[in-house]
Amino acid sequence: QVQLVESGGGLVQPGGSLRLSCAAPGSAFSSLTMGWYRQAPGKQRELVATISTGGSTNFADSVKGRFTISRDNAKNAVYLQMNSLKPEDTAVYYCNAPNFLGGYYFNWGQGTQVTVSS
Repeated sequence: QVQLVESGGGLVQPGGSLRLSCAAPGSAFSSLTMGWYRQAPGKQRELVATISTGGSTNFADSVKGRFTISRDNAKNAVYLQMNSLKPEDTAVYYCNAPNFLGGYYFNWGQGTQVTVSS
């Protein structure tokens, strides 16, 4: 089964930064809109940011101005640069490609834990 591999998480103090990476398998990557999602303990998974095949980006209101998303089609990779981190950003972060049926193109990976704490 194809699976995404997220990395780059860790423990960071409030106000700090992290850069997450996601490696996607297969040859379809460049034709897919990619997204970053997160799930905090006891909460549902939520969409954080998306980047289209053309590079257009969208962000959840809670992260606008602090997070940026980018992609490298040559490496089948998508990145999430997170700045000015807050404790409420603590979650497991995942990437995936949303499809037009309301599902996702890939199986979910293991995610990468981001903990923001002093």
